[in-house]
Parts: sequence; structure tokens; C-alpha cells
Amino acid sequence: MESRIMDLSKYRLECCKEALEDAQIMYDAGRYKNALNRAYYAIFHGMRAVNALKGFDSSKHSGVIAFFNQNYVKLGVFPKEASKIIKLASEKRERADYLDFYVASKEEAEEQIKRAKLFTEWIENYLKAFGIR
Repeated sequence: MESRIMDLSKYRLECCKEALEDAQIMYDAGRYKNALNRAYYAIFHGMRAVNALKGFDSSKHSGVIAFFNQNYVKLGVFPKEASKIIKLASEKRERADYLDFYVASKEEAEEQIKRAKLFTEWIENYLKAFGIR
């Protein structure tokens, strides 16, 4: 595989892990809306890391999600649960970012981070087969 693509995938994986760390920092600080946001972005960057291997990117979140679901979840590379995690994370992030007076709970943020950690593990395990760590 072309080294430029591998480097891009690795960079996006690093962004994924950093966003996951940021989600935990926000959670620990009681900033639950921000934790929801960062956990979603961990998932988003994880998808982009995998999509890069097929040379795909999109300027829209919906495009990144649709490509990942079509090319990886639907084909059984990732479990169907991955699609559910993505959808839930996206919905929660949109509420947290765009709804006035939205109050995210500690439990909601905790669950979002747990799902993002699981998703990140799946991404890391998949990318290891390509030598990306």
C-alpha cells in the first residue's frame, strides 16, 4: 500500500486516540457536553482512518459515515453494532453542540465514552493488520 495513504491513516488514528483522551479529560472535569463531542470525534476520526485505506474522504460527516457503513459494516469487516454506535454518537453530539440549554448527564457521557473506546479498539485492531499503530 502506498506510504502516503498509510501515513494519512496513521495520522487520523492518532487524532482518534487524542479525541478519546480529550473526552475523558472533559468527563473528569464535569464537562459532559464537551465529552459527548470529543467521544463522537474519536469515532469520526477512526472511520476516516479506515476510509483512507480506500482513498476516500468527504467534506461531510454523513459522507464519511455512509462510506464506512457501506464498505466496512455492511460487508462484515466491523460488527453491525459499529453502525449503531456511530448513529448514537452522532445524535448525541448534535444535541450537545446545537441545542440551546441541552444538559448532558454524567451517565450519558460515560456511556458515550465507553462506546467510543470500544469503537477505537476495533479500529486499532483492524489497522494493525496494515502495520498502522
